Amino acid sequence: MTAWLVITAKVHDRATFMAGYAPAAAQLVAQFGGEYEIRARGVETLEGASVDGASVVVSKWPDRGAAKAFWDSPEYREVARLREGIADVTVLLVSDD
Repeated sequence: MTAWLVITAKVHDRATFMAGYAPAAAQLVAQFGGEYEIRARGVETLEGASVDGASVVVSKWPDRGAAKAFWDSPEYREVARLREGIADVTVLLVSDD
């Protein structure tokens, strides 16, 4: 069953984020079988707790296991360090199973 990683990120240093983390993460998403559904800035909160102006990234995966394999991989753990201190991130994993 299909799965999605839904990520909101308040990026504090966009230039550093886009030069380091974003391309490295994109390469791994493709390598692990995911694909981006949306990557956009400018969240507007209509209800609930969120951060206006944050970015949203949704990646689609063949199943929950594929998404978790990416997220838990040593390769991604290494890349995730590139966003430390420059982005506040919330990550959700959802699937239709």
